[in-house]
Amino acid sequence: MVKIFDSKTKSLRDFTPLNPGKVGIYLCGATVQGSPHIGHMRSALAFDVLVRWLKRSGYEVTMVRNVTDIDDKILAKSAEAGAPWWAWAYRFENEFAKAYRALGVLDPTYEPRATGHVPEMIDLMKVLIERGHAYAGDSGNVYFDVSSLEDYGSLTNQSVADLHVDDDEAAADKRGPHDFALWKAPKAGEPESASWDTPWGRGRPGWHLECSAMAGKYLGDAFDIHAGGIDLRFPHHENEQAQSHGAGQDFAQYWMHNAWVTIEGEKMSKSLGNSLTVENILTEHAAVIVRLALGTVHYRSTVAYSEATLTEAAAIWDRLAGFVHRSVQTVGEVPLQEIAAVGRDDLPAEFVEALDDDLNVSAGLAVIHEHVTAGNNALANNDHVEARIEQVLVRAMLDVLGLDPMAEPWRHTEASSTMHDALDSLVNRILDERAAARAEKDWARADSLRDSLTQAGIVVEDSAEGARWKVGGDLG
Repeated sequence: MVKIFDSKTKSLRDFTPLNPGKVGIYLCGATVQGSPHIGHMRSALAFDVLVRWLKRSGYEVTMVRNVTDIDDKILAKSAEAGAPWWAWAYRFENEFAKAYRALGVLDPTYEPRATGHVPEMIDLMKVLIERGHAYAGDSGNVYFDVSSLEDYGSLTNQSVADLHVDDDEAAADKRGPHDFALWKAPKAGEPESASWDTPWGRGRPGWHLECSAMAGKYLGDAFDIHAGGIDLRFPHHENEQAQSHGAGQDFAQYWMHNAWVTIEGEKMSKSLGNSLTVENILTEHAAVIVRLALGTVHYRSTVAYSEATLTEAAAIWDRLAGFVHRSVQTVGEVPLQEIAAVGRDDLPAEFVEALDDDLNVSAGLAVIHEHVTAGNNALANNDHVEARIEQVLVRAMLDVLGLDPMAEPWRHTEASSTMHDALDSLVNRILDERAAARAEKDWARADSLRDSLTQAGIVVEDSAEGARWKVGGDLG
């Protein structure tokens, strides 16, 4: 049985969905104010593995990942750049979509924008006001009354008395210092197009309201899992839960939060000047290496991002993908449909146990390495039946991590690429010359040809079936 660490109860819980065989997940997506960085991708990758494992376990998964395309920062940054706010938001929404695709993140079932759900937000505010949990302030402002909700603070286990009041949130029309905005009146100088008419005046959404409205629309009053970065627990997720509970909705049954990405021991942030954009990183490192580095650390553990991390990930990828490519060359490529049909009961028990244990990807990766070794041994012994079996298992397990070398977007990054095919032709020509020299017992020329390949970074291994080659790394 899948077990999930519920960050609300701070306990490992058996996962029992509300509807047997179906899972509803809401993941807080991007606020599209700027280019995506690796911190954003950590959350996307962590919960991509969750979706993949639930699907592999036989569940029908509905994943909702929102786009916040209207907020203070988007308006401020677009104005500073002299760009329409909606064009600014759309530009970076596209950058996020490109980054998700590059790193092999599955598309969500729905990806709603905040600006597309204003009617649902207005309806939710009406319900909250009717139930005594919200009130109108000055024209355009609507607030949630924190003191009206008995369980406010239950997500993060805080009492209202202990909460800090942010001076930026102070407003004369608020009844209580901790009340938060559901709807915000426009600020001076903001474009008319960045506000909407409501029964309480013209304004725009508060940050928290949109997620409650969209989760309710696409997943219903109660759904299974709410996920996001640990930095969102308070105030964002606490306030989401408050709004939905105030409206009489059960909301999320499980809460999952991923940890930080750190660089040289510090939490990655723009204030530290070390916010690394995905676009910049992918000019120097293969996307699959970045995915492996970020996505194979337990989601509740901090990722220490560095060049050393990427170097280690590259070595791991060489070994994993190397076996898969060699098995494909020797016994043929197992079709993707067959890989997809491998259920959890067909996978190694140790791998299933690891992934069921709150997505223990590092333990799962250790199991994959064991089967890569078994597969390499089968290839060395010319046991094609066993080699094919191991190809299936290794690729199915790697697929759970989003790393099957023969699946998109990775299959064209190495063995099947035009560049690789061209290199293969050139290397094999030299290997043919070397084989001819060996047949003529011209060992000096044979060694010279092999040395020339070595100097070019090509590793050659002689086997009973002939010479095999690889760019750098360990063939085994």
